[in-house]
Amino acid sequence: MHDAPAGDVPAGASPVDARSAGGQPAAGDYPTSIASPPKDPDTVGLILTGGGARAAYQVGVLKAVVQILQERPGGLTHNPFPVICGTSAGAINASALACGADDIAATVDRMLQVWEHFHAEQVYRADALGVMRTGARWLSMLSFGWMLARLGRLKPRSLLDNRPLGDLLTRMLDFPALADNLRHGAVQALAISASSYTTGQHITFYQSAYEIEPWRRTQRLACRTTLTVDHLLASSAIPFVFPAHRVPVFGTAEWCGDGSMRQLAPISPAIHLGANKVLVIGAGRMHEPARAAPVPNAYPSVAQIAGHALSNIFLDSLAVDVERLERINQTLALLPADRRTGSDLRPVKVLVIAPSQRLDDIASRHTASLPPSIRGLLGGIGVSSRTGDPRGAALASYLLFEPGYTRELIALGFGDTLSRRSDVIDFFD
Repeated sequence: MHDAPAGDVPAGASPVDARSAGGQPAAGDYPTSIASPPKDPDTVGLILTGGGARAAYQVGVLKAVVQILQERPGGLTHNPFPVICGTSAGAINASALACGADDIAATVDRMLQVWEHFHAEQVYRADALGVMRTGARWLSMLSFGWMLARLGRLKPRSLLDNRPLGDLLTRMLDFPALADNLRHGAVQALAISASSYTTGQHITFYQSAYEIEPWRRTQRLACRTTLTVDHLLASSAIPFVFPAHRVPVFGTAEWCGDGSMRQLAPISPAIHLGANKVLVIGAGRMHEPARAAPVPNAYPSVAQIAGHALSNIFLDSLAVDVERLERINQTLALLPADRRTGSDLRPVKVLVIAPSQRLDDIASRHTASLPPSIRGLLGGIGVSSRTGDPRGAALASYLLFEPGYTRELIALGFGDTLSRRSDVIDFFD
């Protein structure tokens, strides 16, 4: 088994024992559930990665998967993803699926409606005043911090103010329905990952239908709780871009940011929560064609460096974890049957669907659609607003919550998945 939970926490240990520090569990942290998950060899775990606006690609993949499964004999009669795990923007998509798991096809349709009609103003303040209060102050603090710090008044927390996203999630997501779906068996578990600035730990918050004891690994742990919009805002707080969010971890409030940071094993939570095979939907790099090396010219801009850093945070750990899982599967295949039976490890079937085109290049065709104040802000650090100009497009690709861009990503995800119809059918059958 990939990242086997055996030995994570001593038998009988309390949830507080599963972490290095922190007070007593808060009342209501642990939802009522029944004893243990069923041992179903075909339990599918869905992994939705982070990537800001790039997560529109995931909705296109989900649309195609639902269509393929509906076209099979017998159609689609239930949620095909008993275990759903998400990080950052992927956590938002994961929560939408889990909250609507009793009718997955209708839920994906609703997600499509949201993503196809997205505008930046629904995610972060894009008006001139809002940008002045956050982005302009933040850049000023970087430039003149030695002087402004003495004033004690200019303390911006992030480049952008994402309070509109909190309002949108509160309106769109029905977390009481998640509890009903867990109770009625429409879904087995939902996991949302975040990174604690307070302790340095990577934390997987999960709500499950079964008693699954929290696990711990080096620099990462799990916390069983009742999930809320606060967990999503923490998980999707892109470093420096969106502000950190405070959430309780075993009774102690911690400042948390984007779950893609320090995420050494993105696939691990699904397996801990009972999945025996995993569908991974990426947001770039894994299947994208390589870009030809440009002729060196000017020194890289802040936007280029920031885009590269975000790609490292959001994309690279998934590729490494998939490679690790495949090596484990290959090693287990070489063992005699009796050795495999006696081992804590087990093979985990994996299907990865990732973009076949460079999302940076797609973003470069849409940067001009960003609100004028955001174009001005990003232009100051090197993002070009000229159509097709790749300068800073990597950074823009995470912030382009505009319908032209999101619809193109949805269409790409849909087409990439239909082109792998036989892989999808084989995976589920």
